[in-house]
Amino acid sequence: MSKPKINTMKELSKAIGISRPTLARFFEDESKVLPSTSKKIKDRLEGVDYVYNFLATRQNRKTTGLIGVIVPRFQDLFFASLLDSIEKAARVAGYTIITQSSHGEKDYEEQAVNKLRSMNVDGAIIAPLGIEGNFEAFRSAVSDFPIIFADSRPSQPLPNSDFVGTDNEKSIGLIVEYLCRSGKAPIFLAMPNLNTNAIERKEAYFEKMRELGIQPEVVDAPKGNSSWQFEQYGFEVMDSHFGQGRYVDATLLCANDRIAIGAIRAANTHNLFFGGSGSRGELRIAGHDDHPLSRYIFPSITTVAQEVDDIGNEAVKLLINRIRNGRDGVTLMQRLEGTLKIREST
Repeated sequence: MSKPKINTMKELSKAIGISRPTLARFFEDESKVLPSTSKKIKDRLEGVDYVYNFLATRQNRKTTGLIGVIVPRFQDLFFASLLDSIEKAARVAGYTIITQSSHGEKDYEEQAVNKLRSMNVDGAIIAPLGIEGNFEAFRSAVSDFPIIFADSRPSQPLPNSDFVGTDNEKSIGLIVEYLCRSGKAPIFLAMPNLNTNAIERKEAYFEKMRELGIQPEVVDAPKGNSSWQFEQYGFEVMDSHFGQGRYVDATLLCANDRIAIGAIRAANTHNLFFGGSGSRGELRIAGHDDHPLSRYIFPSITTVAQEVDDIGNEAVKLLINRIRNGRDGVTLMQRLEGTLKIREST
């Protein structure tokens, strides 16, 4: 037997015998009504077909209870993990997140920012493209709501916004120091210049190598690559080099684990880790990020772990502080230290 369809709060109030103000409080936050009233409402909702219109009830309020989140790629497991931590922290704080992807494209990023503005979100957490980003779009948006940048930064400092992410200088320095201490000095396989992390990690590598008195060296790679398909990039670059006998006994430090995954695939294709005799070759490959798959491929990747949960939690904390205490104020730069993970690949 089908349940009667209910379209409005007024109809629902009449159908289940609960006042509209009480229903509004219940749908906004169950704890705002007595437990006995909450149970009564839930029991009576079982007998009707009604879906609470979250957005409509917030149109005329000072706050929508919405936090917008923009990331470059949903398919990237790092950003999937970041979204998960942001959603959990926001839910505990009483907010709902609206997610958008920039798909690694400048135009999509601008559209995503404007979509959040049109939805009157209370604030936004954005992992910007940075190098090819939309600084003007961010500057316009921050006049409507506070913005916290996570993982990477925009191309220019943006007043009245904050940043939380990994301290690339320390994390790259940590793994460079380990690789130099445990074997041959690393040669750097950079990532395409798609965000500020690409620049910061390369600069950090050069700085640490020079501090150690070692000449830095970068793997020769095609210029102008703008693809976020990092595994393919790492594989194609290193498959070409390995096929010509280059870097076969080197220590490679990849700018991120996804590139390292592609490089390891290329190495395995050329039997560089374990040859026909089963003996371990001299090639070593390390990465950065502690990508969720880095510990499960063969060989598992030595890397530096980004504390994704801490980044997500801190981003939500900073954003809620600006939402509740005003958008103006000193721009904060929260840089979190990474943790060295030594595994089979080195």
